[in-house]
Amino acid sequence: MSKLAVFIFVLFLAALALFAIYNQKVTIVQMPFGQVYETPTIALILLSIVIGALAMLLVFVVRDTKRYVDSLQYQKKQKKEAKVQELYSKALNYLFSHHNQAEAKELLTGVLTEEPEHLNALLQLGDIAIAEDDFQKAREYYQRARDLNPRNIEVLFSLERLMEKTGRWTDALRYIEEILDLDDKNLSALYKKRDILEKQERWDDIVFMQKTILKNEHAEKDKNRERLNLVGYKYEYGRYSLESGDLEKAKKAFRTVLRLEKDFIPATLGLAEVLLREGETEEAINLLEKSYGQTLSMIVLLRLEDLLISVGEPLRLIRIYKNNISKNPNDPVIKFFLGKLYYRLEMIDDAFETMASVDTGGTIYPEMHQLMGNLYMKRHQMDRAMHEFKKALDAHKCAFSLSYSCKNCAYTASEWSGRCTSCRQWSTYQLNLSA
Repeated sequence: MSKLAVFIFVLFLAALALFAIYNQKVTIVQMPFGQVYETPTIALILLSIVIGALAMLLVFVVRDTKRYVDSLQYQKKQKKEAKVQELYSKALNYLFSHHNQAEAKELLTGVLTEEPEHLNALLQLGDIAIAEDDFQKAREYYQRARDLNPRNIEVLFSLERLMEKTGRWTDALRYIEEILDLDDKNLSALYKKRDILEKQERWDDIVFMQKTILKNEHAEKDKNRERLNLVGYKYEYGRYSLESGDLEKAKKAFRTVLRLEKDFIPATLGLAEVLLREGETEEAINLLEKSYGQTLSMIVLLRLEDLLISVGEPLRLIRIYKNNISKNPNDPVIKFFLGKLYYRLEMIDDAFETMASVDTGGTIYPEMHQLMGNLYMKRHQMDRAMHEFKKALDAHKCAFSLSYSCKNCAYTASEWSGRCTSCRQWSTYQLNLSA
């Protein structure tokens, strides 16, 4: 005990003694139920002090005991959390390094043993189960996670991904809708919904969804990309309407696309097809001719060629080819198509003269060699025909068919399509003649 405390205690005793000298009377204390006691006043004061001190001591003991118990529980909780975090971190290290998935699975199970409500461990175990194609087990883990937090967006995305894996597109779409109910500007969910709608070929709904995506994109680069996608989806809606026989919707969609992108070749071809089905052949021809004049697309030119020949107007087509050759006399592709047209019309001498004037500049065009081989055969020059056919074969082209190359990703396809099957971009296919 410090000197100051001793001094204060002595002063307290002195004050108490002085109080006792001047207060020697007794105090009558009435107890409950009729008992009466006489006690010196100083004794009553001392007793009150002792009782108060004991009460305060009891309060302090209870408080300190509670603090001690809470401290023990906190330390136990800290140790448990540290152990759980260590197990979870090790499991993630195994997963990210692709080192040992089985070990990661065991560690995550250990996490759940320590903390059954560990949300991230449940999600990771669900992901592992999907990787192992154990979709039932994945569903169990994800459902446990959802029971813990039904409004957790990460959990809903995991369930949506599982539905995609099992091909349950309606259920996947339902989980996406739940996410959008929680956050209607969630771009990941909007993109997911668009992809699912595309798999279901719900093009009208996709156009609406694409407008929502475009509204929620902020970076100018992303906005430009999504504007192009919106044009593409409008085209797909037109194509689907055309295939379904709804010519009016198809025409409206294709014209909308061409207002947004006047050089969108698939929409031009689609609109021409609508016009043909409506009996507007001349309008379809004029559309293709105008488009070719603007774009110089060989794909448009080939369609125009088929159409003009089918209506018995090859001379009009020859005139178009010759006009283009006069503007581009060194273009071997235009000359090739003119020569091919002559050959198709049995104008062998004209075809041979045109093909003989082609200068490829060293580029190998297998189709040209095949055509020259056919022309030599028509002229009964078999040795030269064989020589040209060999050149075509050496170019490693199968079946001598025209191919289409995507200008965006360089993917090559044997058939034309409005959308590249590799990079999924629209209006990117170009005619490819070279080896």
